Amino acid sequence: MEKMYNVGKIVNTHGLIGEIRVIATTDFPEERFQVGNTVYLFEKNSKKPEKLIIRSHRKHKNFDLLMFEGFTGIHQVERMKEGVLKIKEAQLTDLEENEFYFHEIIGCTVVTTDGEELGEITEILTPGANDVWVVKGSDKKEKLIPYIADVVKEININDKKITIEVMEGLLD
Repeated sequence: MEKMYNVGKIVNTHGLIGEIRVIATTDFPEERFQVGNTVYLFEKNSKKPEKLIIRSHRKHKNFDLLMFEGFTGIHQVERMKEGVLKIKEAQLTDLEENEFYFHEIIGCTVVTTDGEELGEITEILTPGANDVWVVKGSDKKEKLIPYIADVVKEININDKKITIEVMEGLLD
């Protein structure tokens, strides 16, 4: 099966006309959820994806509200709750220089400018102003590394290695 990437999690239905409420897990929701685009639904207890074509998309509070072709009522979409929406690798678009997809960063080893290995990036948090990388070391403790220019000095995706400069108090 072709490699696929998460773009959203369905958290609920919205209204009676078949809209679903999605928490986007992509930096590009306007692009990913564009009318006519294809996404693949992985339901909670299913390994086989369902191909869906987006019929409408709008923002509501912190959610993306989607409707799919062929689905016209709440009774048809209730089963989708807690499902994950994915796209195929071929649907990824090229990024600008020094921009990266989450899947390229997760799994990278983080080292300091002094050569000390801190661990591997296991998750990326998006709290607001900047992303925060969760780094799990050999001691199983998690360190939170802000993705800012003062800290992140080099990203080498090919070698899966990221070099950071440890600011005072960062690892305390």
